[in-house]
Amino acid sequence: MSRSRVVLVTGGNRGIGLATAKAFAAAGDKVAITYRKEAPAEAAELGILAVACDVTDSDQVDAAFATIEAELGPVEVLVSNAGITRDTLVLRMSEGDFTSVLDANLTGGFRVAKRAVKTMMKARFGRIVFVSSIVGIGGQAGQANYAASKAGLVGLARSLAKEFASRGITVNVVAPGPIATDMIEALTDNQREAMTQASPVGRLGSPEEVAAVIEFLSSDAASYVTGVVVPVDGGMAMGA
Repeated sequence: MSRSRVVLVTGGNRGIGLATAKAFAAAGDKVAITYRKEAPAEAAELGILAVACDVTDSDQVDAAFATIEAELGPVEVLVSNAGITRDTLVLRMSEGDFTSVLDANLTGGFRVAKRAVKTMMKARFGRIVFVSSIVGIGGQAGQANYAASKAGLVGLARSLAKEFASRGITVNVVAPGPIATDMIEALTDNQREAMTQASPVGRLGSPEEVAAVIEFLSSDAASYVTGVVVPVDGGMAMGA
């Protein structure tokens, strides 16, 4: 990857998003993250620009991009990672539970990608990576809304990949499996053990392992890779 590029990671305040931002910053890129509630303390220490933004609000998305463009320059690499969960069984799931997750996870991805490609098209270069989930591939009881939103990112990514390939813009998806983040830590020991046993590799993944795949898909070396879904799941979704 030619350095230094301007990278935006949405939902970069923790977990996979923060690990990805750190990886790009360590490699010499100019990195911005968005957050909803609180910026990570280490952002300033690492030279990462933290911008408050709720991806369900188009005005906030526009304002965040304007801030990043003024401080760092046009966004050349977008990692769309921001998302929420509202887990419950379908019979207990309200319409609001369903639509709010789709708005944040899927429509939010559409909002940031649409804003990013405006400058990418002019530059005739861009990298977009959507962070999905193996739940979007195989489904999960109690997560119909989350699974639908993450599956939708695949269709969105592949449509954008076809629309913008001639402008030097690639669009890909990573689909993490069980990763050692705050969300997993909140589960019971039995639940974590079940996840570990379901993985052929026999362990949870790390945020840094997902970040490494994202960084590759954003590189010059991946210029002939577009419209793909890459599971980072220890083999859980193999063949799906």
